[in-house]
Amino acid sequence: MSDWPAELLADVRLSLVKDIGPRLSQNLRAAFGSSQAVFQASGEQLLAVDGIGPKLVGRIAAAPSIKDVETELRLAERSGIRHLTRSSDSYPASLAQIDDPPQVLYLRGELLPDDAMAVAMVGTRHATKYGLEQAALLAAGLARAGVTVVSGLARGIDAAAHRGALDAGGRTIAVIAGGLLEVTPAENRKLAEEIATSGCLLSEAPPRRPPVAGSFPQRNRLISGLSLGIVVVEADDRSGALITARHAAEQGRDVFAVPGSLANRQSRGCHRLIQDGAKLVMSVDDILGELSHPAAPIPLADGGELRHAAELALNDVERQVLGAIETANTQIDDVVVQSGLPVHRVLSTISVLEMRKLIRRVSGTQVMRI
Repeated sequence: MSDWPAELLADVRLSLVKDIGPRLSQNLRAAFGSSQAVFQASGEQLLAVDGIGPKLVGRIAAAPSIKDVETELRLAERSGIRHLTRSSDSYPASLAQIDDPPQVLYLRGELLPDDAMAVAMVGTRHATKYGLEQAALLAAGLARAGVTVVSGLARGIDAAAHRGALDAGGRTIAVIAGGLLEVTPAENRKLAEEIATSGCLLSEAPPRRPPVAGSFPQRNRLISGLSLGIVVVEADDRSGALITARHAAEQGRDVFAVPGSLANRQSRGCHRLIQDGAKLVMSVDDILGELSHPAAPIPLADGGELRHAAELALNDVERQVLGAIETANTQIDDVVVQSGLPVHRVLSTISVLEMRKLIRRVSGTQVMRI
C-alpha cells in the first residue's frame, strides 16, 4: 500500500508529463474532475479538452508510472522537500485565487501565516550598482516592517532583494523556476540555503526538473500571486520583470516601480510602468502606505477579510498594544495600563505601529487607531 494518497500521486504524475503545464493541467482536471480521472480517460475524451492534441494524448498515455512518482516523492522527502496540494490547510490563500494555481507546490523551509503580508521585488539580472543598492535598501525596509519579501533567486535584483531581507533579520521567499534540487544559478546556492533557513524556497516543478526557458515566465505568475504588490527596481524594455508586473496587474496586485536615470536603459521598463500607472517608489514608505490602505482588503484563508494588511505582520506584543488603542483619542498612559507592558516597550511599539500606518499620534501623550 502506498504511503501517499492516490490523488496526490495522480497530481504529481500529471505534473511529470512533458508539456502539460499549469493551464493544460487545470483544463484537464476541470474536464474530468480529478487527476486520477484524467489517466482513466480515453484518447477521444482527452482530444476534446481545449489545448490537448494527439501528441499530448500520447504523452499522457506514456506518463511515468506510480512507482516512479513514489520514487520522486521519497527523494524529495530525503532532501528536506515537502509538498502542499490545493487541499492543504497551509496552501497560500493568495495563490489559490489566481487563474491557474499549481495543484502541487514543493517547498524547503517554512511557510508561515504572516507570509500573507508579502511584497515581491524583481528586476534585471544585469543590475547597476544603484539598482542593487535600492533593491537591498527597500527589501530591508520591508523586512523590518514585518513584510515578507518574495523574489525569484536570479542574479542581480532578485539576489539583492533576498539578501537585503535576510540582512535585516526578516523573512524572504524564493520562487524557483526549476525543481528544488536544481537551484540555479550556481552562484546563488549558498543564498538559497540561507533562505530555506529564514523563509522558504518554493517551486511547482518536480524536484529534479531542470529549469527551461519557458519555466521562467510561468514561475513569474507565482511570484506575483504570493504577493500583495510587486516592486520593479530595474528592468529594460524586454525584461522578464515586466512579465511579472503584467501578471500582478492581471491578478489585481499593486504595481510599484523605482525610477532611475534617463540615460540608463535598465530603467526604461520602470519608467514605462510609471507612465502606465504604476506607483512611483521613492522610499519604502511609499510601499507600506499603499499596503496599509483600508480600501484594499486582503482575503484570508478562512474566507474573511483583513482591512489593514499590516495587521498580518504584528507579533503578540504589537497586537496587545494595538488592542489597547481606540479609534478615538487614547492616552498613552491608558495604553500602558491596559496592555500591562513596561512604558519603554509600549513607546517603542507605538513607533512601529505608527510606521505601519495602523495608528497616528494626536499629540505627545495621545494616539488613535486609524
